[in-house]
Amino acid sequence: MATDIAVSVKSHVAVVEMHRPPANFFDEDLLRALADALLALDEDSNVRSVVLCSEGKHFCAGAQLGDTTPEILRRVYRHAFALFTNRRPIVAAVQGAAVGGGLGLALAADFRVATPGTRFTANFARLGFHHGFGLSVTLPAVVGRQRALEMLYTGRDVLGEEALTIGLADRIAGDPRDAAFELAAEIAESAPMSVTAIRATMRREVVAAVSAALDEEAAAQTALLPTADFREGLDAARSRRTPTFMGT
Repeated sequence: MATDIAVSVKSHVAVVEMHRPPANFFDEDLLRALADALLALDEDSNVRSVVLCSEGKHFCAGAQLGDTTPEILRRVYRHAFALFTNRRPIVAAVQGAAVGGGLGLALAADFRVATPGTRFTANFARLGFHHGFGLSVTLPAVVGRQRALEMLYTGRDVLGEEALTIGLADRIAGDPRDAAFELAAEIAESAPMSVTAIRATMRREVVAAVSAALDEEAAAQTALLPTADFREGLDAARSRRTPTFMGT
């Protein structure tokens, strides 16, 4: 819904804020609203960069899709892909947790500013599921293939300082929103047409690869939806216990 997104502009920097505290779980409606807001900002010549942030304890704790079906997944990833097609540079202010699809959302941005306690987690395998949101492309592009594989296979948390060391975070600050705005304002001081052209060149291959990966990820997720391990993973997460997977 539109009320879940707030947009403001100051000194050539747009701030796009999600309002679903405390965890800012996303669904199809929120992704559509985010994509619409970012694409609309492309038409505002006063906007040169964007801060993506959220209200509450966590940046985004992942997806909340209800009774997930293949058709829902396809629609969700159409909206997710739109987040990669805007023209303005995006700096994500990441507080609390960026988990699962929330990590994917953070990686759709050009830069991430975190706190020392920020938690980045690709927890899909701990749910008996397959990752999505283009993480097949964006995560190894940022941290390298081996670190991406470790994160995806184990589902372990990567905290702020380690995230900075491996490139998952670009800056660490006590107030990530203020620091993200500072970086976005620094970008906005550069020639806007130059930045737009540079960004298009630098992201072209990634965006094309994400488009293909989203289809593959959705197919893999669809194949795992009916498995016993996926049911076990969800039940364990809801019960806050360690899952016992049987490979079925």
